[in-house]
Amino acid sequence: MKLEFPFKQSLLATSVAVLIAGCGTPVEEESPVAPEAAALESSEDALFSMLPACEEPEELEHVVEHACYHAEYGPFEPITAAALGAPVLVDVSQAHTAYQVTLPQRSPFNYAGRVSFLADESGEFAFILSRQRGLRIFEAATGTEVARECRYTVPTEVCSSLKTAYVADLEADTEYYLEFRSILPSNAAFTLIIEEAGHHH
Repeated sequence: MKLEFPFKQSLLATSVAVLIAGCGTPVEEESPVAPEAAALESSEDALFSMLPACEEPEELEHVVEHACYHAEYGPFEPITAAALGAPVLVDVSQAHTAYQVTLPQRSPFNYAGRVSFLADESGEFAFILSRQRGLRIFEAATGTEVARECRYTVPTEVCSSLKTAYVADLEADTEYYLEFRSILPSNAAFTLIIEEAGHHH
């Protein structure tokens, strides 16, 4: 009988804590792992930022301005990337299309997926994203990673819907896998637009 009152107090405190947590669900969801995950995501973002800045930002600015129109007005194509290790059946080769990509969740704070891209001609392509974190590009047939040439941070005044662009030199009629990863859920859903950034002459 002596334990009854303290037990009720404990139960009441627990109920209040649950109510408080319920009012602030977004904060509670990300605690306590989120700060560590956010730090890891930031450190990986820094690795992508080590790519050299593109030397002709004026040309890319025109490319991004065109992509921005599609980012805001479409046409839109919602897709879910193929899980790593699974057959890559999701294609993003349609030009002038805003692909709304969702990455599969592999485990808590671990999202990753691949999509397929077939270059219709040889040249430089800009992979323009609505998130800061970049991508990796692989030849589908060999698994060889393709070097990204440079990075372009999209100024807000150019386009507020897109954040960054990565340029890579690709060969015509070659299938590539675009690989995306994320630690935070906020980076696991984003817009992808692919535009030609230069031709081989």
